[in-house]
Formats: sequence, C-alpha cells, structure tokens
Amino acid sequence: MIAVQIVFWASLGALAWTHALYPLAAGALARVRTRRIRQEPIEPSVSVIVTAYNEEAVIERRLENLLALDYPAEKLELIVTSDASSDRTHELVERFAPRVRLIVNERGGKVAAQNGAVREATGEILAFSDANATWAPDALRKLVRNFADPDVAYVCGQLRYLAADGSNREGAYWRYELRLRASESHLHSVTGGNGSIYALRREDYVEVDPRFGHDLAFPYLMVQRGRRAVYEPEAHAFEKPTPTNETEYRRKVRMFEHCWLITLRGRMMRGLPPVYWLEMLSHRILRYGSGILHVLLLAASVALVREGWVYQLALAGQLALLAAAAVGVGIARYYVLVTWATLAALRNYLRHGVPATWDVAEGTR
Repeated sequence: MIAVQIVFWASLGALAWTHALYPLAAGALARVRTRRIRQEPIEPSVSVIVTAYNEEAVIERRLENLLALDYPAEKLELIVTSDASSDRTHELVERFAPRVRLIVNERGGKVAAQNGAVREATGEILAFSDANATWAPDALRKLVRNFADPDVAYVCGQLRYLAADGSNREGAYWRYELRLRASESHLHSVTGGNGSIYALRREDYVEVDPRFGHDLAFPYLMVQRGRRAVYEPEAHAFEKPTPTNETEYRRKVRMFEHCWLITLRGRMMRGLPPVYWLEMLSHRILRYGSGILHVLLLAASVALVREGWVYQLALAGQLALLAAAAVGVGIARYYVLVTWATLAALRNYLRHGVPATWDVAEGTR
C-alpha cells in the first residue's frame, strides 16, 4: 500500500500545484521580483500576417479592421497567406489590393503558410493574427512598444473572448489563464502565446516543425536563445469562442495533440534558466498531464478507500466532480471535458501522429 499512497499524494500534490498553488505562488513572487520591460512609443516597420483557410465569412471584416489600425500606413504591410483556400477567400482578399498582399500556398498547414509569408515580408517586426480575430485600434502600437527593450524577442497581446452563444465556459478559464500569464511575464517570460495577436522581431523568427505551432514553440525557443517572451495586456484582440463545452472539447483535443508533440519531441525543457524551467514544468508539463494525474488519483483513491477518512474524502470529491459534470454544471463539465481532452489527444498522437493542416473550429466565425 505504500506505493499506492505515494501515487495518491504525488498525483494530488501535482494537481493542486499546477491548478492552484503555482498560480498563487507566481502571482505573489511577481509582486516582489518583477523584471521590468523597457517600453517606448517606437514605430518600426511591421508586416501583419493573417493566415487563412476558407475564411470567406470573416476575411473582409478582418482586413477592414487592420486597415483602421492607428499606425502609419507607410510602415504597415498587410499580408494574407492562404493555406490553399478553396472558397471565395482569394477573391475577397484581392479586392483590398494593393493595400493587402495575397500569398497563396499549397495545402500544408498554418505554420507552413506563415513561413511562406515571412519569406516575402519586409517588416522589421512580424505580427500575426487569426482571420476570425479583430484588434483594438491601438493594439499594434501597444505590441511594438515592447521591442524598445533589446531583451524582448516575442510579445503576445490579450485575447478577449466575446460572449459565447451557448454553454462554453472557456471565458472563465481564460481570465484565470491571463492572470497567470501576466505573473509569468513579470517573473521572466510567458510559457505560451495565442494565435490572435502576437509579434516578434524578424531576426528572431524560427521556421519550426509545421506541426508544432507558434503559440507554444516560440516562447520557449526565445528563452533558449537568451531572450524574453512577454505579455502585453493592453494590446487587445477579440474572438468569438466555440459555443458549447462540447465544441470546446473537440477544439482542445486538436490543440493538445500539437501540445503533446511539442512536449515529447520539441526539447522544450533544455537549456532554460531555473525560474523559467519551473514555469514550464508547472504550467505546461503538469497541465498537459492533468488527465493522467486524475486517472492515477482516482485509481489510488479507490484502492485506499478503506485506509482512512482522507482517502474517502478524496474519492467523494472526485465522484462529486464527475457527477456535477454529468448533469451539466457548467464549470465542472468544462473542467472534466478539457481534462479528458488531454488524454484523448495523447491517444490520438500515439496512434496517428499529428497533422500539420487544420480546419476551422466550430462556431467561431
């Protein structure tokens, strides 16, 4: 029983740390150990790259939004890089010429299309966005002011989810995630970005494995090079979330497949300074492993249920969470589905690998 008890306490401790104790510790430490970022109102030349795959429903709105940015037009290059769209995306983008350039790629996935655009872009700063996002008028200025700091290689903005059409509780989780992201940025660097709004210097751009994605790969790659990846909370982007917890589950499965690939094949923990190494372990490795940890905790709790009230209480708590999720309690159902998504994604990755191509998430356009 000693081995089972070790499994119980180790899995319980790891879950408590990654979901509750680490965010509290990071927030407290960030208040006393802040690494400042030099910010100045600079105006470098910027190439804004929008990746599109069959985005006829939103691409005109996206481009009108970018053309309205508060940034000098002569220093702003707008590029739509299409992953072999087969709808009216190309036709609609061409209506914005010459202010917007269209680059058409063979079907190879989001990162491959981004790589193709970067090779033709001319800006000192490369900024990226999804086709279904919109930016606040000053978002680009708020992003690039951080590049006045020579240590900063990568900046991600704040994605704000609009109200969901249905039961999805991603917005509640995302607010929790943004607070943690701010703490990590103050301590050293963020451990992940988001595809809606981010930028980096041209000389820092890396052509990663097309299956990896920039959101997780770029921050740790910048840190491995001795640079920083920071969060700019005043650079706002807006997106519509998936409508329900179930559609969010399917989106998370696809996302976690890429996360598992990077975690297992991306050498993401090598050569990191101690503080950032702990950030990655706490926020990424343990978070992606939450499904495995929950299975181990449940199995250990069942095995130890006759060994004392602590194990009985732990088992009762887990069963209550599962029951709440089963009857549709919003945040409980969201948590259980997203945690299960980590396991489903790992199974898919081990069985089939990870494709480079992607499809539009349900209900986000």
